[in-house]
Formats: sequence, structure tokens, C-alpha cells
Amino acid sequence: MLRVGLTGGIATGKSYVGKVLQELGCELIDADRVAHAVIEPGQPAYDELIVEFGPMILDAEGRIDRARLGAIVFADAARRARLNAIVHPRVYETQAAWLSEVAARDPRAIAVIDAALMIETGSYRRFDQLIVVHCRPDLQLARLQERNGLTLEAAQLRIDAQMPNHEKLAYANFVIDTSTSFEETRRQTEAVFHSLCQIRDRDELSPDSPDKTDASA
Repeated sequence: MLRVGLTGGIATGKSYVGKVLQELGCELIDADRVAHAVIEPGQPAYDELIVEFGPMILDAEGRIDRARLGAIVFADAARRARLNAIVHPRVYETQAAWLSEVAARDPRAIAVIDAALMIETGSYRRFDQLIVVHCRPDLQLARLQERNGLTLEAAQLRIDAQMPNHEKLAYANFVIDTSTSFEETRRQTEAVFHSLCQIRDRDELSPDSPDKTDASA
């Protein structure tokens, strides 16, 4: 099985690339959705987050209001680090279980984990190949404002909380630029998919290819 990391800055078009990869036959798990699941009431991170950030992060139904929590952590690097320390281990556990399940079901699968912070956390080292998605900075800012209904200042704060896109590109095996059209982004993604298939097939024929089985880092 080929393990592929898919990452990029917020609002750069990473989710669309992931959708295309799924359509082409890749298995995919979205770390952001997993992170949402592990903070639901009754899940492991829920109580810890309330203890750490207080009951003001809850909505009227007792669920964690991610907008309120985001307003706290995106303005304070130390609080953001605490959030990540609580949530990320639970996300990694879920990802590890998912990778094991996919490998058992289809040893020839291309398994993609979509996660925004894998370079920042160092978890990109778990993967055989890394795809970095990016776009023009002005377009990223505009997309984030429109998507999340944020002010210019709030959107810029969220972008600044992540590693700059140009630094992420240095880690990439493959780069996809979403600055133009959906059609062009799809074309690039299809080209990357075909390259991943070739790498998978080549590695299957090589007795010396590394077996990256540890997905818990």
C-alpha cells in the first residue's frame, strides 16, 4: 500500500484535490473531519478541551463551538499548541486504525490522508509521498474570507497561524497549484495520480522498498 500525505494552507483547494483523488480510486480520510469527531460530547478530547478552555467554548446544545474555540487559539500560539496537544494524538490514533484497515482490505491501495498541519507537526514523515496544494496568496485570502465569512484581519490571522505556503513546497514530492480553474486543477491532480500509481507498482516490484507501517507518530 502506498501512503500519501495531502496538505496545504487553509483555503488553498486541498479538499477539491482530495475529492478528485477519491474519484480516481484513492482511499482518503480527512483529518479535519476526524478532529471534529473526536471533540464531540462523549469523545476523548471533549472533556479535556472544556477543562483547558472553559465552558464558554460550548454552544447552546453543549457541543464545542469551533468558531469560539478558533477565536481563542488563532490569536494565541500557546493556546493553539495546547489545543493541538489534546486533539492531534486522538486524530493520529484514528488515522493509524484507518490505514491498517485499508491495508488489510486492499494491499495495493493508494491511501491518502488529508491534513493541513502535517508538515508543522512532523507527521508528514509517516508517508511515502507528499502532495502540497497551494495557490496565490491573494486568492487564498479571498477564498477564506468568502468560505468562512471572516473579516480580512481574521482571515489573515488564520493564514499566519500556519506555515507559509512557499515553505511547505520545499517538502513536496508533488505540487498542485489551484490558482486557475477547476479544470486545470483536475488535470494536475490526474497527472499526480498516474505518477502515484507508477510509484506503487514500482515499489511492489522492489524487494528493498521500505515498509512504513508506523502511522502513530
